[in-house]
Amino acid sequence: MGGASPPDSCEPRGVADTSAMPRVRLRNQPPATQPAKPGREKPRTPIEVAAPEPPPTTAPKPDSNLRLPPPPFAADHAAFLSFLRIECGLLPNSLDAYGRDAAQLMWSLHEAGLTSLAQAQPRTLSLHLTTLKTQRHLDGASVTILDRPTRWKKLPDVLSPAQVSKLLAAAAQVPAKQSATPIHLRDRALLELLYASGLRASEVCSIALTDIHPTIGVVRVTGKGNKQRLVPMGEPAKQAINDYITNCRPKLDKLDGRSQGALLLSSTGRPLERVRVWQLVQHYAKAAGLKVYPHMLRHSFATHLLIGGADLRVVQEMLGHADIATTQIYTHVDRTRLKHVHKQFHPRERKAPNPIPPGGTGL
Repeated sequence: MGGASPPDSCEPRGVADTSAMPRVRLRNQPPATQPAKPGREKPRTPIEVAAPEPPPTTAPKPDSNLRLPPPPFAADHAAFLSFLRIECGLLPNSLDAYGRDAAQLMWSLHEAGLTSLAQAQPRTLSLHLTTLKTQRHLDGASVTILDRPTRWKKLPDVLSPAQVSKLLAAAAQVPAKQSATPIHLRDRALLELLYASGLRASEVCSIALTDIHPTIGVVRVTGKGNKQRLVPMGEPAKQAINDYITNCRPKLDKLDGRSQGALLLSSTGRPLERVRVWQLVQHYAKAAGLKVYPHMLRHSFATHLLIGGADLRVVQEMLGHADIATTQIYTHVDRTRLKHVHKQFHPRERKAPNPIPPGGTGL
């Protein structure tokens, strides 16, 4: 080839190896076999083409957050996701989380020399769970759905009614420098809806404008498994949502389809994202001198209902829990009602209207 050194030539010391350098191609360069025609010479601008990266000497270590499984487990991983999507009806966020966790488990099995899930032993799974606990510091309830005798249930963090009022009051204050778009009305509606209806952050983001029914005072919520439920809003939440829809949302909606009909919009006119919900809750919590995350308002919603005497089954339906055991954890948060029930109905605590005579059976 033109310009190449013969095989037996020796390069002088200090000259770089041209095989490792980027190749350069010149614009308007005539073929090497044809002489350049006079009068057509133009400035030649070099175009640098990046040299290919050398192959790694060792295989890269799989990332702990890798979403794709090892090749031998690809079929099992795809079948698992299909089961979750079709049979369980999980939403994309849940599919992404379960798929990532399953891929990480399969990488652990792959590193242990296994080529299929059928080869997994309890010992192998225990080692994987230990890794999640010690290295990723995951809570026992977040590690796996396997039942273990050592699994503890952590009581949820709950705000007192006074703290909730303080948080909502912080969102109700009109900012000193109010812009043309009263965005604080959206934030107040968001916080009121989170607490009044006990919604998850993902659920409040997915609420459409048509899901609000102010006449009967309920909101239609699409929860886990794509299941829908009707949840009451309450008068303060209804008023906050009405103020937002009337005075704020028309200024946020760009009327070009980007809103997708969502109730809560960002400053760019798109549906509010879950990360932004976290940021807004923490912003107003800091203004109120509290430490709050969105799910804490859901915990407070359920706990305050049970303290007020609501039936556990009704609270389960409003929260959208498939298993009442998930709702029962809120009965352990406040001991006042439990003590009252115990004192009211336990035979050693309550005062019987007709005392049992001495020696009698009372039957």
